[in-house]
Amino acid sequence: MTDTYELSITRLIDAPVGAVWRAWTEDTGAWFCPRPWTAEFVTQELRAGGRSEIVMRGPNGEENRLEGVYLEVVPGTRIVSTDAFTAGWVPAGPFMVRIDTFADEGGRTRYTATARHWTQEAKDNHAAMGFEAGWNAATDQLEAIAVGIAKASG
Repeated sequence: MTDTYELSITRLIDAPVGAVWRAWTEDTGAWFCPRPWTAEFVTQELRAGGRSEIVMRGPNGEENRLEGVYLEVVPGTRIVSTDAFTAGWVPAGPFMVRIDTFADEGGRTRYTATARHWTQEAKDNHAAMGFEAGWNAATDQLEAIAVGIAKASG
């Protein structure tokens, strides 16, 4: 696999992997899209083949519904999802495969979020939609939650 159709961000988060994993999996709606947008995880079955249904809402009443499946979930390490299928492996018009990885780096977490697209056009459209700014803002929110979890855990 080349990175030809890939967009990615990486961040060293000042919290252990367990805290970042908990923030990602337990409070996903609070960080998943940059404010003032909100995300409601209607369904989040974090297992291979599990369903994902998200409603993202904008400040002016915009609504974007996303549905997909989880392809791989390795607790504390990796989450892979796609919108190429809906529940029951029904093919859908694919936009991307999302890969989130969590790696320990001296008690902190190297978090990487990657979007792999089927075509150059899809990648370019995602970049033009504000991928870098949006995914970095969402990761700022994820980091704040993870740091709070780490502090509360002692």
